[in-house]
Amino acid sequence: MNLFRKKSISSLLADQSKNGSGLKKALGAFDLTMLGVGAIIGTGIFVLTGVAAATYAGPALVISFILAGIACVFTALCYAEFASSVPVSGSAYTYSYAAFGEFIAWILGWALILEYGLASSAVASGWSGYFQGLLDGFGLHLPTALSSAINLDNGTIIDLPAMLIIFLITLVLTRGVKESARMNMVMVIIKVTVVLLFIGVGVWYVKPDNWTPFMPFGFDGVTAGAATIFFAYIGFDAVSTAAEEVRDPQRAMPIGIIVSLAICTTLYIVVSLILTGIVPYDKLNVSNPVAFALDYIGQDWIAGFISVGAITGITTVLLVLLFGQTRLFYAMSRDGLLPKALSIVNPKRQTPIIGSWLTALLAGTFAGLVPLHRLAELTNIGTLFAFLVVSLGIIVLRRTQPDMQRGFKVPFVPYTPILGAASCLYLMLQLKAFTWASFGIWLAIGLVIYFIYGYRNSSLREQK
Repeated sequence: MNLFRKKSISSLLADQSKNGSGLKKALGAFDLTMLGVGAIIGTGIFVLTGVAAATYAGPALVISFILAGIACVFTALCYAEFASSVPVSGSAYTYSYAAFGEFIAWILGWALILEYGLASSAVASGWSGYFQGLLDGFGLHLPTALSSAINLDNGTIIDLPAMLIIFLITLVLTRGVKESARMNMVMVIIKVTVVLLFIGVGVWYVKPDNWTPFMPFGFDGVTAGAATIFFAYIGFDAVSTAAEEVRDPQRAMPIGIIVSLAICTTLYIVVSLILTGIVPYDKLNVSNPVAFALDYIGQDWIAGFISVGAITGITTVLLVLLFGQTRLFYAMSRDGLLPKALSIVNPKRQTPIIGSWLTALLAGTFAGLVPLHRLAELTNIGTLFAFLVVSLGIIVLRRTQPDMQRGFKVPFVPYTPILGAASCLYLMLQLKAFTWASFGIWLAIGLVIYFIYGYRNSSLREQK
């Protein structure tokens, strides 16, 4: 049994047009940057900032964002090198297939399914909360049973809006990648404008006294906050899943990944400073902290714009995460590790139709039935695990394939990848025991599926 059989870079690249099933190359560097910003700015800035400040970091939330951002910078550089060298769908799963072999690739792919699938569900739950708040403003109310995930004490059974938005976004994704990118670009412009509006208005109401005490929960609170708000950075890696649909991936992929992360990290730092400067941190344990802050200073009319921007922003995150999940299914299916139906591409739209609707069904079910906080915790650990493996993969490929053509090179190897891997491992260790146990169960289920189906049906099964 050869668990570590590898796919060569040449075979990965050849798979792009195998049997005429290639995806449409329609994206450029600007499209990728917009996808990155679309994926990153959303639930993190509009939802998680308040909870993280109130329960973990206090005003030192800005340090939490910096710590999480540093971990992402190291990892983003590694993603940029991989994406420019192996411009194929599948993101970290595909990279690990070349660096570590099939068994590790499967484990990583299974972890990424957890990331994209549950992140999509979590983001849809956050979208539902803002959307219902908007309806409430017009005097419209959903039946309690249909307003949130199952909680018999509160009388809720299913989160209907969360399920519906997932299916609507999937309908857009199946229309074609260029159409999806255009929709994303419009919504990104709207939400970045709204964030800048908050900064422009809120900066005049900052009271430095609110930053004291700066670190009320100690440095442990800051690191726990960093692990929690790491969810805010999830998404830049989804840009790499689009590599097969990019016109000039060697140039465009590094630009899209690095520039989108730089833009979003800057906005996160500024917003967290202003947010905790406007409102005392212990009052921010709310589901809509940015809008709440503007209500707090009497800027109600701007708070309304913020709510609209939040809904738009969260929608773009959902679009990119669902996109990433469908391309992951596509890559794993093409390699034979998942059923071949998931890599069937519609000849007209050049999108994986069956994989898209399966993603919608799974993500919609979790969004409708599982509480938001559980979804976010599991998403974080799956993402951090993927980032850690990608960082180590750069070191392996530099040694095993030093002459491989690379459109972008990570500086200071092996130190940069080691720092990336160490940062991710440190943040993983800050997560709760329940999260680790759940992740272990998920990986165990994945191993059963691999040995029953994936190993036997792999496109590399003839290798000895």
